[in-house]
Amino acid sequence: MLSEDELIKQCKKGDRKAQKLLYDKYASAMFALCQRYMATTEEAEDALITGFTLIFSKLDTYKKEGSFEGWMRKIMVNNAISCLRANEKYKNLEDEQCLENVGSETPNPQQRLEAHEIVKKIQSLPIGYRTVFNLVVVEGYTYEETAKMMNINIGTVRSQLNRARKELQKQLKMYRD
Repeated sequence: MLSEDELIKQCKKGDRKAQKLLYDKYASAMFALCQRYMATTEEAEDALITGFTLIFSKLDTYKKEGSFEGWMRKIMVNNAISCLRANEKYKNLEDEQCLENVGSETPNPQQRLEAHEIVKKIQSLPIGYRTVFNLVVVEGYTYEETAKMMNINIGTVRSQLNRARKELQKQLKMYRD
């Protein structure tokens, strides 16, 4: 088994087997990240593929400052946002969005909420809310960093985050004891 440093070295040389090993090692974590941003599995798969393509093309820029996985996550997040911007139906992430597409299924209050169900609730949020929520709450970016990444103002970040939290609280309220 190759060490991470050796795997990266081999990938930089264009070794397809090493690239496959790197992909296999991180694909599930990166796919979960993509799913949090994208509305459908197909969009998440596309973001994953383009994200790994970017990772392989930018391996020479990895400076071993921080974890390699953290470096990859940053590329994947930026790629997911780029994919959203490129998609016509998500053109203006700053628009205040209605909550029509939020899931309205009523679960059994006795049921325990599983992690994948929470992800589904997050995915059901309107795209602007979901993206801001993921960047600030899940990824840990500041309001300023989020605003810059999404090319929106800080007030919009705060507003969409607040609305995302309220909507999630409303959806998850029935699961509380």
